[in-house]
Amino acid sequence: MVTTRRGGLLTDAVHHLLALWAAECAEHVLPLFETERPMDTRPRDAISAARAWATGEIRMMDARAAGGHAMGAARPLRGASRFAAYSAGQAACVAHVAEHDLGAAAYAIKAAQAAEPDNPGAGRLERDWQRAHLPQRIR
Repeated sequence: MVTTRRGGLLTDAVHHLLALWAAECAEHVLPLFETERPMDTRPRDAISAARAWATGEIRMMDARAAGGHAMGAARPLRGASRFAAYSAGQAACVAHVAEHDLGAAAYAIKAAQAAEPDNPGAGRLERDWQRAHLPQRIR
């Protein structure tokens, strides 16, 4: 697979790096979900699925299904925990469509902002963390 993405080439290797980065973004805010729903493993399972797809351990369809389950965990919630679960769901769906990496990152930023509503810089700090963890090959 080679496609053009924002002016560059999207190869299998880069697609996999995007999935791994998205999983890292989602995992960074996952405690915001797990604090509220410690027995619900769907978002953590979705993050694991994103990584498993990137390393060739599972099929795209399985990763995408795990993403859907994580988003199902998000639906009844509000605030930071909801956004954290959506971030995990988006990370798993990178296997299906690479642009879900941005969804994972954006939901992680929303989770950080919701977790600290009195801190106007919370989202910026999360964004900076994400940029620092972006693989060099993607930059």
